[in-house]
Amino acid sequence: MEIREFQKFIESRYGERDRERGTPATYMWFIEEVGELATALHGTNFADKEEEFADVLAWLCTLANINGVDLEKAVSKYTERDIKGFK
Repeated sequence: MEIREFQKFIESRYGERDRERGTPATYMWFIEEVGELATALHGTNFADKEEEFADVLAWLCTLANINGVDLEKAVSKYTERDIKGFK
């Protein structure tokens, strides 16, 4: 599945409720999932890591959807531009 397809799936399944919740509350859910991912990364259970990565990606798509951002287009800065250096 392409990034855009997954983002559209999240929109079709959860979009109305996500827009009602709004960006501030959605961001808090996203951060909670990032925290759960951090915890999973310190553990040894691979299934937990997979689940938390999926949750973070889904909530990132939700944030993008309610803010009108096409993630596939946004990440093109890494695939189509000549990015120099690193952080």
